[in-house]
Amino acid sequence: MTLGKVYLLPMLLHEEGFDSMPSDVLTWIQQCDAFFVENEKTARRYFKKLWKEMVIDDYTWHAIHKVENEQIHAFTQLLKQGKNIGILSEAGCAGIADPGQILVAAAQELGAIVKPYTGPSSLLLALMGSGMNGQNFHFHGYLPIDALERKKKIQALEADIKQTGVTQLFIETPYRNNQLFEAITQNCHPNTKLCVAMELTGPNEWIKTQSVANWKNSKPELHKKLVVFLLGA
Repeated sequence: MTLGKVYLLPMLLHEEGFDSMPSDVLTWIQQCDAFFVENEKTARRYFKKLWKEMVIDDYTWHAIHKVENEQIHAFTQLLKQGKNIGILSEAGCAGIADPGQILVAAAQELGAIVKPYTGPSSLLLALMGSGMNGQNFHFHGYLPIDALERKKKIQALEADIKQTGVTQLFIETPYRNNQLFEAITQNCHPNTKLCVAMELTGPNEWIKTQSVANWKNSKPELHKKLVVFLLGA
């Protein structure tokens, strides 16, 4: 039995960020027979912009917002049939802060070839531009929505920074960015550093690091923006 290959495909971070994509991305897409994607609508639109002649319905599509047993089964069956599969994440790099890692683990267990291709990663770009500790960092995904639990989490992250120097990264749903920013500035020590990395790879890309005290005097408008938050020493 000849197994299919798995291609971890880079994805746009911003709809106008095509300049940040590797030049070979179309070649990688064209190797695939099926796609497992975090958002099928944006993936289809992205592919058509790169490859106008692509017949979308000629390919098998699976959404992987949450990976469940039936998706893993479909994935492994396609590999056993010799089909090449592309995995696409909304976070830029498949498998990084992305549910696609579960499918990659299934491919590894089968012994299939996995070919990771890099593009812009929102987390790495934010960390690179922040000036914070890039040797030791921790991504937490989303912080709690409940105000009290969120406060406890922010204070715990700050305590960890003081003890270890580890940079703490997290994100929020775009329409709750302003509330998270307020929670950070209200609950962190004035000297703690906060980086806000917004609209990465887009025409209005903006990355700024300063103390919490300074942020209180220059509050940015983050509503419905794509933002990565970083806390550091």
